[in-house]
Amino acid sequence: MQYVFVYGTLRAGEVNDINRAAERSAMATPQWIGTAHVRGRLFDFGSYPGLVLDEAGEPVKGDVYRIEDSLVAVLDEIEEVYPGVEGLFRAHRLHVEVQLDGEATHVDCLIYPVAAGAVQELPRIEGGDWVAHRAGRG
Repeated sequence: MQYVFVYGTLRAGEVNDINRAAERSAMATPQWIGTAHVRGRLFDFGSYPGLVLDEAGEPVKGDVYRIEDSLVAVLDEIEEVYPGVEGLFRAHRLHVEVQLDGEATHVDCLIYPVAAGAVQELPRIEGGDWVAHRAGRG
């Protein structure tokens, strides 16, 4: 088991919903731990967001899930992260603060940010919440 922080299309109800991804692959349903924030800058790629991690950035909203290790390969495929291939997204590990059993705890999460160079000329998503931004576009 491990933790993952999802901030875009892997969030519940979105096109790549992590729960549906697990179901399609006949894997255990991810356990939602809670809503959390990481520091960074969120950008609009059109049909999905990209996060540039930045300690000086604003809070970017997402959800933390506990997942089976085997689901990582499915998430890597969705995010097009392949060993030895430089793609848009990359697998990264980050300590994220989340409420766990009623108290604030830092958990080591898998997260899929993009490189800062990938967001040139793209609109920034103010407020750091992809779901709210997407819904506001109509």
